[in-house]
Amino acid sequence: MTDRPVIAGVDGSDDALKAVRWATSEAARRHARLTLLLVNDDPARAEYAQQAVQKAARACTAQEPGIEVVSEVAEGHPVEELLRRSEHAQMLVLGARGHGGFTDALLGGVSTAVATHAACPVVVVRRSIPTSVGPVVVGVDGSASSTRALEFAFESAARTSAELVVLQAWHEEGLLTELIPAPDPEQVQREVERSVTEQTAQLREQHPQVRTREVVLHEHPVAALTNAARDARLLVVGHRGRGGFETLFLGSVASGVLHHAPCPVAVVRMP
Repeated sequence: MTDRPVIAGVDGSDDALKAVRWATSEAARRHARLTLLLVNDDPARAEYAQQAVQKAARACTAQEPGIEVVSEVAEGHPVEELLRRSEHAQMLVLGARGHGGFTDALLGGVSTAVATHAACPVVVVRRSIPTSVGPVVVGVDGSASSTRALEFAFESAARTSAELVVLQAWHEEGLLTELIPAPDPEQVQREVERSVTEQTAQLREQHPQVRTREVVLHEHPVAALTNAARDARLLVVGHRGRGGFETLFLGSVASGVLHHAPCPVAVVRMP
């Protein structure tokens, strides 16, 4: 068992409980300790906070009786505390929306902020019930961030014995316009297909048990990844791809799929 835990954020909401269940399965696969963390910024809710983490812990042990679960209520600002904990975690798992949200169309402020700044991979679990079937889907674009996402996706597919779909989408205003000023669609398609094969070559050798399928689409990346995620167990994206400005901000593709993808989304940033 590794010393770095899987941490699941708890706040008593249904979304958080779905995230806890997903985190329980992931911690069991990783042979990792699961920490259930509720960050309480209101002393008047102390009793409720304790009840919420205890309820979540009971759900975990009922799901995976042999797993080590640590329940904790911490005082402070939720985003700041989760970011601090991310420095010593394998992964943070959060619900897409917790208490205090306005509409389902907007991703919860805590989830967005943590996915933007966390030191470890962050998985955001949406309201729909996560599936344990279907492929792992990863979006790539040849950037360093997507390379790290690809490594994470291969590891996830290996742990779950899932097929891995490696997807790169391109469009005229996208990533390859700098390389091909007046792109011919057929030429661009061939170049991107070759690039995807090169990006996956070493990892396919390292993970021969993982069935991989490479997909290149002439489409906007957010739309392509969202559609591919409809039957997926997990969608993996890099924190930032090509064309980003600063590492402090979440990339447009990562932000887009966090808002729209129906399955759990893992946002992976560079170490």
